[in-house]
Amino acid sequence: MSRKKRLLQSRSPKKKIPNFKNAAAESAFWETHDSVDYLDWRQAKRHVVFPNLKPSTETISLRLSQSMLDEIKRLANQRDIPYQSLIKVFLSERLRVEAR
Repeated sequence: MSRKKRLLQSRSPKKKIPNFKNAAAESAFWETHDSVDYLDWRQAKRHVVFPNLKPSTETISLRLSQSMLDEIKRLANQRDIPYQSLIKVFLSERLRVEAR
């Protein structure tokens, strides 16, 4: 029987999700078990908002000429924002242009 069919037809009580010692044990469990047997997906909400989540960031090293860095800092000072934030704004704007 297909997973979708089991999901739609499942009326029996669900199995209890075990307690896991760590994330690796949980991952190994879900690799071999179907969540349909443990969760009633008909009760799930289709749209969930996580308003306080921040995107992951990664620190990079970027070499700029001193004159370019001075100009970025001058522009950032005019806007009263940190120069690193201005660099991110510039990069973001350019990425939008390139995506078109």
